Amino acid sequence: MSEIITIDGPGGSGKSTIAKLMAKRLGFIYLDTGAMYRAVALAAMRHKIPFDHGTRLGDLCHTMDLRFEHTKNESRLLLNGEDISLAIRSPEMDIFSSTVSAVKEVRLAMADLQRRLAQDINVIAEGRDMGTVVFPDAKNKFFLTARPEVRARRRYLERKGRGERVTFEEVETLLKKRDQQDESRSLAPLKPAEDAVIIDSSDLELDEVTQLMLNHVRGS
Repeated sequence: MSEIITIDGPGGSGKSTIAKLMAKRLGFIYLDTGAMYRAVALAAMRHKIPFDHGTRLGDLCHTMDLRFEHTKNESRLLLNGEDISLAIRSPEMDIFSSTVSAVKEVRLAMADLQRRLAQDINVIAEGRDMGTVVFPDAKNKFFLTARPEVRARRRYLERKGRGERVTFEEVETLLKKRDQQDESRSLAPLKPAEDAVIIDSSDLELDEVTQLMLNHVRGS
């Protein structure tokens, strides 16, 4: 029987890195659901579809061939055969993905695809509504968080590491905007599942967080 572990949380909480580490340690497949919404935003931009046009966005989602290719060291996201792993990682895609993810038609289409991708395999599903909406029956659910200034610092260092010219203040402003959008949307808002284990990673190393989660999974 397949097993699903969900990891939700805001940007900069460390959930993506932790999810990858957990998947590697457990031999699970890593499902980056945030990347899927970024792909929708990218495709909508390319087709000049307004981000608030639910019907057209829904139709777009149903025509997209979206899939992950997993190798030993990385996962690549393919859109109609094109590797868009780098194209979706711009700051504007971060905000745009949050905008399209609030559209009902997009949310329903992506949730359905995420469930189909997780069929019959062991999955670490990372996102913002994995434990609350997409996989509510998952045995192990986690919600990672951290103080806002810590999350902003992490995101700033991440973007600087990619060679981007950006200030800490710009990153902090964008992160606050994304938090506000994710937490206030009426459909699948960002929040912990009632039965999720909440971990504040502000003062913890990645390995410490990973071990806490592994201990919980193995003891459950």
